[in-house]
Amino acid sequence: MEYFEIFIAGVFINNILLAQFLGNCPFLGTSKKMETAVGMSMAVVFVLVMAGMITWVVDTYLLKQLGVEYLRTVSFILVIASLVQFVEMFLKKSIPALYAGLGIFLPLITTNCAVMGACLINISKEYSFMKALVSSFAFAVGFGIALILFAGLRERINLGRVPKPLQDTSIGLVAAGIIALTFMSFKGMV
Repeated sequence: MEYFEIFIAGVFINNILLAQFLGNCPFLGTSKKMETAVGMSMAVVFVLVMAGMITWVVDTYLLKQLGVEYLRTVSFILVIASLVQFVEMFLKKSIPALYAGLGIFLPLITTNCAVMGACLINISKEYSFMKALVSSFAFAVGFGIALILFAGLRERINLGRVPKPLQDTSIGLVAAGIIALTFMSFKGMV
């Protein structure tokens, strides 16, 4: 039951994008087209889950054992950058259209504070390996759900008539605020 609570909390209640406001750059940048949003969501799921596992192992078995916990940020960034490089090479080789669609936002996963934030949350809450894995997956799924919902909403908004001052990013921010308000309704659930 505890794993289920961690999952529900990570996806809905403490959504990394809409409740903790981490990872807004790819959220706003890749949400104009549904295909790009789905591709970014899958890339973030892979990177965040793998980074959550690897950083937990690095922190538990290397940094704490050597007494160099102050190197967390640097070591976590190296892990995340390596994973993003792997994803970038894979997409460039196997799905070039998605690679081109993601553009600059794919390498930005390296500096995506959602990925780093999830890894640091796992460490600060002193989760076991399985709890860290569930938490990382939940944060990634929450990121993906929010991004895909937002992309769908932005595509619908683009079909309508939007006043000139609210077009593009302005109406996107208003829509993001409304989505964040809907996710706030899950507070108190777990």
